[in-house]
Parts: sequence; C-alpha cells; structure tokens
Amino acid sequence: MMHDSEWLSRTELLIGREKLEKLMNSHVMVVGLGGVGSFAAEFICRSGIGEMTIVDGDVVAPSNRNRQLPALATNHGQSKADIMGDRLMQINPELKLHVIKEFIMPGMVDKLLEGHLDYVVDAIDSITPKLTFIRAAFAKGLKIVSSMGAGGKVDPTQLQVADISKSYNCPFAQQVRKQLGQEGIKRGIKVVFSPEENDKRSLMMTDGTNFKKSAYGTMSYLPATFGATLASVVIRDLME
Repeated sequence: MMHDSEWLSRTELLIGREKLEKLMNSHVMVVGLGGVGSFAAEFICRSGIGEMTIVDGDVVAPSNRNRQLPALATNHGQSKADIMGDRLMQINPELKLHVIKEFIMPGMVDKLLEGHLDYVVDAIDSITPKLTFIRAAFAKGLKIVSSMGAGGKVDPTQLQVADISKSYNCPFAQQVRKQLGQEGIKRGIKVVFSPEENDKRSLMMTDGTNFKKSAYGTMSYLPATFGATLASVVIRDLME
C-alpha cells in the first residue's frame, strides 16, 4: 500500500520504513469524537495508519468549542463523525475510512467490533456505554486503550499510562474499575488517567441524555493531551 508517501517522510525518518508499513497496514477504531477522541483520531491518522473506523452519534454544540477539534462557530448542529471523517480524508486521501454516526448502545457493540481491528481507542465519556464497550472489546481479546476522566483538571504533565488496576485519584476511573471488577475484569485494560485532584466546584449536573448525568468543566488543552497520549499508546504498540 504505497502511493504518495512524501507526506510521511518525516515519520519514516524517525521510525523507519518497516514500522511505517506496519502502521499503514493497521486498522484502528476510535469511539467518541469529543475533546479527547477527536484529537486521538487526528494524531492516529497523521501517523500513517492505513484504515480507521470512527464512531460518534453526536452533533457539534456551542459548548464544544472550548476543547473539541471538530467544533467551530460555523458548524453547530453538524455531525462530529462527518466533520472528522472529511478532515481525516483531507489529511490522508488514501485512508480506508469507515464512519459510524451512532451513539454506543449496548445492543450494537458486538456488531461494531466484528471484523479485523488491530487496536481500539475508547474515548467515551458516559459510564454505561463505556463499560459496555470495554467489556465487549476485552471479551474479544482486542487491544484497547481507554481514556479516564479529563474534566476538572488543568495540569497536562500529570497524565499517566497504566493498567486500569494501577489508576488512582480519578473518580471516573474508580467507577469504571469498580463496575468492571464486579464482573471479574480486574486488569488487562490500558488506560490514560490523571491523578490531579478534580476541581469539585466545576461539576455540573446534566439532563441525563445518552447516559450522561454530570460533567466537569474543561480547559482547551487538557482533553487534547489525553487524546495525544491515547494516540501515542496505539502507535507505539502497533510499531512493536
């Protein structure tokens, strides 16, 4: 799969031809295209990954503009998956891209994970769909990296990559750990998390749409740093 690879010349300079071809022959799925997932998808695409599936049922809202890659003042109400899909194809016109404009619902996850996937990125920010997705990916033995809570935090230097069993001081991770633990999944999920204390004053309750009951305030660069870290885990693991 080699055509116009000049745009990847700097990547090849760093990692070499063999590893670049590994990336070009890999299929990565990114679920959730908000502040974390949109940046993860972009960085994965820019690494030269040959095939991607992106999944998000949401549309751009004004409150997304402080942190989400697809969100502009000019595209409120448009599908995040469509916007990101167009963007990824403009980065790499040879990308084999599958765009799924759906929210993660329990009934659809098994079908979603059919076919060959080299890595899945979980950037879902609602607990129930997130658990459903992690469980299904884990049951299939897929390589997965999952984002824990990026809200209520301001210091990007505190991010860590660890097994979920080693995550700490993150209320979101604690919920995920507890629920997965009750089903016998104690370890084996790579996560990106930050032990920085959440600013409790930044918590707000939401209307509960799509399983989301509350949200923390956010800063532009912090979810993006989570996304970059998720992408780095995927890319480095695939090159091994």
